[in-house]
Amino acid sequence: SKFAVEGFCESLVVQALRFNVAISLVEPGPVMTEFETKLYEEAERADYSRTDPETAEIFTKLYLRNSRDVFTSLGQTPEDIEKKTGWQGAPHKKKVIEAARPPFRHQTKKKYTPMAALKHADPSGALITDAFYKLVFKYDEKKRFGLR
Repeated sequence: SKFAVEGFCESLVVQALRFNVAISLVEPGPVMTEFETKLYEEAERADYSRTDPETAEIFTKLYLRNSRDVFTSLGQTPEDIEKKTGWQGAPHKKKVIEAARPPFRHQTKKKYTPMAALKHADPSGALITDAFYKLVFKYDEKKRFGLR
């Protein structure tokens, strides 16, 4: 749903400027909800005995462990987004609403900014795909500790 809102706003922002209407996206990046928690818990308890052993090992030993660490490190809870403050100490939405010239994009977690920048820097999508692939499948224990 966040991606749908982003696409809608991107298509509307130019037309809205004609009427001096500003559109702002508050972009939290990954949001940790009960859905993700249950998804990871169920995936960890699942029976992979009928899955080919190599795929099951990659999924359980690499993908699940590392993707959860990446998601937890880069993500925020809905409460964090609502209560924590953004630039200059004001709550995110208040800062955007009260800005004389609100930004089109406002990110709520600085740690996610490099990933968002990769997404917009490369129209092919190769940079962001490669970065996430390396985070999920290619990092070692030192990087895991750094994410935590």
